[in-house]
Amino acid sequence: MIAIIDYKAGNLKSVERALNRLGFPCCITNEKDEILNAERIIFPGVGAAGKAIEDLIHLGLDKTLKQAFETGKPVLGICLGAQIILDKSEENNAKCLGLIGGEVKLFPSTLFSVKQERLKIPHMGWNGVSLIRKHLVLEGIMPRDEFYFVHSYYPMPDSKEFIVGTTDYGMDFPSVIGYKNLIAMQFHPEKSGEPGLRILKNFCTWDGRAF
Repeated sequence: MIAIIDYKAGNLKSVERALNRLGFPCCITNEKDEILNAERIIFPGVGAAGKAIEDLIHLGLDKTLKQAFETGKPVLGICLGAQIILDKSEENNAKCLGLIGGEVKLFPSTLFSVKQERLKIPHMGWNGVSLIRKHLVLEGIMPRDEFYFVHSYYPMPDSKEFIVGTTDYGMDFPSVIGYKNLIAMQFHPEKSGEPGLRILKNFCTWDGRAF
């Protein structure tokens, strides 16, 4: 069973539908025992970092997620769930979970494309991912594949060792980060067509090893 953590941060049903389509049993839950007993955990989310952390702490799920991570259970962070696993966020000046060292940064107010066209914030729509290093969850992803993004902030780990892939949006930013049994992506694999489903399928059979 795969536990999809419910901490009032939305984006749960689309993840559930994607896993159902792939044929992997899952449940949306905020029950600590269900999360700790699950084979794998998906930590999705949309919204603001400060409110998300507040709700996690209120539900006691901050400690549950840390405990699950420390046992070696495979964990997948999506969008906001790829941000608040770091130490802190510029959004709401929030102290985050600290599963990976680093900080969540706001995009600069002035970003330009290669054609010198001003880019809008939030970064919204389809974009590619350049893999920095191999990872079993990203196996089969091709350079031409694109994924759906919607965000104004991005994760910036404090070590390049945590960066799995980057995306170009007027600047290169880390769009996939990972450490031990944790892999997290700024884009939404559940909304990214076949390439996104491939990532989810890989995660659902992943044993927590990076290579």
